[in-house]
Order: sequence, then structure tokens, then C-alpha cells
Amino acid sequence: MHGNVIAAISTPPGKGGVAVIRMSGSGSLDIAKRVFQPISKKEIDDYPPRTQIYGYIIYNEEKIDDGMLTFFPSPRSYTGEDTVEISCHGGILITRTVLEALFAAGATAAGPGEFTERAFIGGKLSLTEAEAIGTLLEATSHEQIKLSASPARAKLNEAVESIRSDLISIMSSIYARIDYPDEDLGEFSDTETADRLRVTRDALNRLIDTYRTGRAINEGISTVICGKPNVGKSTLYNLLVGEDAAIVTDVAGTTRDILERTVSLGRVTLRITDTAGVRSGEDVDKVERIGIGRSKDKITSSELILAIFDLSREFDDADRELINEISKADGYKLCILNKYDMTDGKNPPFDTSLLPKDLFGETVSISADKDNTGALKSLSELINSLFTDEKISCGQDAIVSSARQHASLLRTREFIDTAIEAYASGLPSDAASSDIEMAIGAISEIDGRAVSETVVGDIFAKFCVGK
Repeated sequence: MHGNVIAAISTPPGKGGVAVIRMSGSGSLDIAKRVFQPISKKEIDDYPPRTQIYGYIIYNEEKIDDGMLTFFPSPRSYTGEDTVEISCHGGILITRTVLEALFAAGATAAGPGEFTERAFIGGKLSLTEAEAIGTLLEATSHEQIKLSASPARAKLNEAVESIRSDLISIMSSIYARIDYPDEDLGEFSDTETADRLRVTRDALNRLIDTYRTGRAINEGISTVICGKPNVGKSTLYNLLVGEDAAIVTDVAGTTRDILERTVSLGRVTLRITDTAGVRSGEDVDKVERIGIGRSKDKITSSELILAIFDLSREFDDADRELINEISKADGYKLCILNKYDMTDGKNPPFDTSLLPKDLFGETVSISADKDNTGALKSLSELINSLFTDEKISCGQDAIVSSARQHASLLRTREFIDTAIEAYASGLPSDAASSDIEMAIGAISEIDGRAVSETVVGDIFAKFCVGK
């Protein structure tokens, strides 16, 4: 455990009814006694643990506020250390002043995520659980909340531990056979060991396959809305965002720079970019040309490309230019035929036969500024089917949602594959044992049993101060 006492404001910055200041570390109670005076005149440690105590907050021998104090003794606290929480009135200045009082009494400023990091180091949380808490703090959708809540964390821990336990059981049997070849102590023969490894790999593959859904919900899909000027890009952007975030006019080149917003669409989180219309010509000024260049960069780098074409206008060189840019990209390409309401639905001015048949994965016809409900529903259903597995349920199934977890599982599978190949080649058990040991180490990184301090520091650096 850390020796110093850390303190931070745990409630959001700004004015509110109540603010909470948290301390953690051996000596928290001593510092609390210097800044808090129970109105009953009793000592703080005369009260039972986890009891809210009403009293005065003291700074420079003056009563600066009244509030509540709660003491959580080690190890029954969030961090596993002695922890004190002080609730005061939620004014900006008074909250900072209470924190200053704690610093003056001996506490030091907590770093980002340091309370949760101490909980991890103290064995109160696994690294997977700590990551989920970080996601929960940043959640922007109900699916992210369910993915990060306790039941989901427990399911993932259970699935990872099951695979790890299987590998340890296999490894123990191999060691027994190697160390005592004449005693027949090993639980499995070489053939049985290889079969057990295949079964474990199947369970591992099922867990790895959930990352596609977990990533779409948690990290989100980089998405670009592109097209020539005035095809309805900003209208669709506003529809997805749910507000008039982009200016919509009939003037070509209205959108000159990229606009970005993160939104929830069904289960999926989309990191959406609205771009300047792709076109060329003498009437394109310097500023618009820069915006068009950025649009092309976004098309190349995005995972989901929403390419909009205007059914009410004829196919032209600007459409060809857009198609040329899209053909260079690796992302999933979705063709959106907009302004369907302005045509008879059968013979629109736009000739859809001129669109390359093998370029787009799906085609959707919409009227973004008219049939808002229908357009949004169609896009939501399609995009969710592309990036998530409907059979996977957040909160009920084990789901991998971070790139770090996914990378550890992939390394685990690589080592298991190598071990299976060793048995298939007729090599002795000790040749495969080192790969199985590496597999155990790789999967142990997920919950933090075998992870570097650099990785831990990087994870907690993304947390807010006070958590």
C-alpha cells in the first residue's frame, strides 16, 4: 500500500448542492481530525465505522463550513486503505477551500484515477473491473452502461478465469508427467492434452469473437458522411446527432471544415464526421479546397463510409470524383440515395446504374429531411447488423470491450496454437509446456496478474481526478 494520504474532489466541478472530497491512505483519520470537528464534541473515532458524522470543517482555526464526514477503515473501503469522505456545500470556492484545508493538514493531491489504481493494487478490483469503471464514467449510451456494470464485469472475469484455470490444469498435468515419468501422475496423455487445448481454444475463440460487438458499443466506429455539395450530408448529420449541429443551406460549399460528434445509434456508438462536399473546379476557393482535402483524408481513414448521392440530380463528375476517393478506402462503404421523396421512386434523374456494383456493401434510399423516423430506423438496423452480434446480450454475456483485453486474448491463442502444433508434430510435452506457460501469462494480463506498470499507468491516466 502507498504511504502517503491522497485527497481530491470526487464530485464534478462546478456549483451544486453538495460536494464530496475523498481521502485515502494510512493517516487519513489523523488528517480528518485536524480539519473536522463533530458538533457532538466527541472524537471521530468514537463513532462506529461508516457512520455519517455531522460537524464543522476547520481551516486556519476558523469554521468555514458545516458538513458530514464518514470514515471507512481498511480493508473495508473502496481502495482497501483507510478512507475518509467529507461532504460539504457544493460551491466552487468552498469546495476548493475544504480541499486546501486537507492539503494544509498533510494530504497530497491525488492523480488521475489514483483512488481506483490503489483499489487495484490492494486487490479490491481486477484490472478488467477498473477499466470497466473508467468506461462507466465516460458512458454516453445505455448499452455502454450495461457493458460496464457489475454483472457484465463478473461475466467477463468468470469467462477469463475459466480459460486460465483450464490452462493451469493442463500445465499441472504436463509438469507431473515430466517430473515423475514412472509414477503415471499426469492426468492427461499427450493426445488428451492436445484435445483439451483445442477445447480451451474454442472457448477462447468464442470470447474473442465478442470483441466486434464490444468494440462497437464501447470504443465506437469511426464514421464519415461524404458526398458532393448539397446532397444532404449535413441534414443526415443533424438527424444522427439529434440536433441542428451543422448549418444546412442550398449554397454549395456551406460546410467547409469537418464537424465531429459521438452519438449512439441503437447499440452502436458512432464517431461521426460531417465533411465538406467533394468537388473540383474554378469556383472552389482556397478555404473550401482545404476542407475538401480533409474530407478525402477522413474517407480514407474511416471504418464506416456513408456516401450520399442525390436522386433528384443527375450523376455528374463530382459523383465520379467521390466514387474514385471511396474506392481507395478500406472502410465499409454504405450507399445512401437521398431525396427519395423528390422523385417518383422509379425514374429519378440520378442514374443508379452508373454506381459501381461491387463498391458498396449495401444501398439505402431515404429522405433525410422528410422521413426522419424511417430514415433513422433503416440506418440504425443496418449499421447495428454490420457491427454487432444480435445474439450477444450486454449485462448477461461475457463481452470483451477494450483493445488491451483483445490483444491479450489474441496472444493467448497464438501460444495455444503453437502448443497444439508441437503435439501434432510429435514433439515431447516439455516442448509444448513453454508455450502453455506463455499462454497463461498472456491471459493473466487481462485481470492484471501479469501486466507491466507502464500498462497500468496508461489505463489509470485516462481516469478523472477523484476516482
